[in-house]
Amino acid sequence: MTGRRIVSIHFPYLAIERWERVMERQGNSPADDIPLTLIVEGTHGPVIHATNRTARTMGVQIGARVVDMRAICPELQTEYADREGDKAALERLVLWARRWCPWTASDGADGLILDTTGSAHLFGDEDAMLIEMETQFSLLGLTSRLAIAPTQGAAWALARFGTVRSICTEGEIAQRLSPLSVSGLRLSAETVLLLQRLGLKTIGALMNVPRLSLARRFVKAALTANPLVRLDQALGKLAEPVASVEAKPRFSAQSRLPEPIFDPAPYLPQLCDNLCDALQNAGMGCRYLNLTVYRTDGDVSHIDVATAASTRDPVHLHSLFRDKLERINPGFGFDLITLTAGGVEAIQIVQTQLGGEAHSDLQLTQLLDRLTAKFGPRSVSYPVVYESHVPERAQRRISNFGAPPPQTAELIKERPIRLLDIPEEVHVLYAVPEGPPAQFIWRRKNHRVTRYAGPERIAPEWWKDRPGTRLRDYFKIEDQTGRRIWLYREGLHEDGRGGDPRWFIHGMFA
Repeated sequence: MTGRRIVSIHFPYLAIERWERVMERQGNSPADDIPLTLIVEGTHGPVIHATNRTARTMGVQIGARVVDMRAICPELQTEYADREGDKAALERLVLWARRWCPWTASDGADGLILDTTGSAHLFGDEDAMLIEMETQFSLLGLTSRLAIAPTQGAAWALARFGTVRSICTEGEIAQRLSPLSVSGLRLSAETVLLLQRLGLKTIGALMNVPRLSLARRFVKAALTANPLVRLDQALGKLAEPVASVEAKPRFSAQSRLPEPIFDPAPYLPQLCDNLCDALQNAGMGCRYLNLTVYRTDGDVSHIDVATAASTRDPVHLHSLFRDKLERINPGFGFDLITLTAGGVEAIQIVQTQLGGEAHSDLQLTQLLDRLTAKFGPRSVSYPVVYESHVPERAQRRISNFGAPPPQTAELIKERPIRLLDIPEEVHVLYAVPEGPPAQFIWRRKNHRVTRYAGPERIAPEWWKDRPGTRLRDYFKIEDQTGRRIWLYREGLHEDGRGGDPRWFIHGMFA
């Protein structure tokens, strides 16, 4: 079957079924014969948000006021709905549903949209795939209605108003939608009521109305109040783009398990091998890996690792998960494991040495990856050059996995191999009018200058330094023992920014 295939999944009782599962876990589940509803605050008092089976059989309606429903059901019990919890549960289901296809998105407060184009053959056919979906959701305790069609609008209408597990092809959209109610076009309640008063109760009746008449009546209406636009979307005459939660992964490997397990470690080596084979065939490497386990209770658990450089070495990538697998919360077990590559980029093949040893740069990179995986990304960093005249600002340290900034700065002047974090002040014994002192005391030792070079003047950075900051004159000196020191004078005589100049040692040369 060709063309785009969209699956719409509707959970008509998501709120009450999730609440019942929570109460069951807490041991406070009510009896089945008690009429129970979830309520929310309305304009004129609490209104019904969701009902259980018993309440529905007694005629309790969603959207009605609680006081009105108590008149027909005096024993009605009420609990406040957890809308935020329902929203979070639906967001987890969006990711959990990616066991069937890589593109999933939420659809309102009680539905999902899946783009299963090219995925049905993995499960046999579309009918078998819908049965598999319905079975898995029933194991989660959720009632679901499903339909598949070439457009999102048609799938949405068939899932809510069509037959069980409806399957619609490209040429059957108009025929399958004709007997359905106009509510299947995702219109607002006010627009549906207006169409029904005009005698347009079905989508087929709406199709028979001249387009010009509908365009004149609803030309300025919003999307949910414009039946003509909604009809065109359902029939495929008008595009309806929908963004998934995240982009489709380019490289991924997965393991489907016959029964739930609690430890993914035995399957991880094979996943790394399969993923690295796919990367190697494409001439690519990855910087990030995401391990995801899909739990049987409808939740997912993630572990992320990163590398200092692009790689496709399965042994090395597997070693990065060694101390992290215990962070996975298996719940009641999981039956699907996926390994996805991120930060994918072209990688050059590194030629090994004649003796068969690995390249030294690769060994360093793998060492950094192992240290970061064990101690965390903030514990491993490296310096990069930064544009600044002030020596202590001329470099910055970034994370091992951070993208290095552009190296626009260059070290034009000679700098010491060791720079003190805080310059240490020295006591001058014999000063010289020009040049460094002839003799000074540093760290309780007397140092006599035998030769020097300089000065190199460094002015304050007015856009960063506070007013009154003094300039520096740096000298490269050598004392009587042959030690080469980087010494600077802070300030000048009578510069109006303080008293006499002060001398500091900032670093040591080789």
